[in-house]
Amino acid sequence: AMSVVAARHLLVKHQGSRRPASWKDESGAQIKQRTKEAAIQILLGFRKQIVDSANPEQTFIELASKESDCSSARDGGNLGDFGPGQMQKPFEDATFNAKIGEVTDVVDTDSGVHIILRYK
Repeated sequence: AMSVVAARHLLVKHQGSRRPASWKDESGAQIKQRTKEAAIQILLGFRKQIVDSANPEQTFIELASKESDCSSARDGGNLGDFGPGQMQKPFEDATFNAKIGEVTDVVDTDSGVHIILRYK
C-alpha cells in the first residue's frame, strides 16, 4: 500500500489559477497580472534559495511563511499527512515520488505552481 506521506509546500498563484487571490493579495490585483511563466520564475528563485541553503527545511519554512499564496503559509506551508486521492493528482504524484527531505521541481496544478518538501 502507498500509505501516507506528509509535506510542506510553497504555492505561487497566477492569472490562470482556479482562485486568483490569496491571503497576501486578497483582491487578486497582483495575481491577476502574473503570468504562469512569471510564477514559475518566482518559484524557481525560491527553490534555489532553499536548496542552496545550509538548512533547506528551515529556509523552506521561512519562505513558505512569507511567500506562499496558500493559507498553509501560517504553518510554514505544512499540509500534514495525506494519502492517495486527497490532493490534486500532479501534487500527489510529485510528493509520493520525492524522497523524504527532498524539494520537488515545479509542480503545476489548478491552484497554481508549487514546490513541495516531503518530510514523511
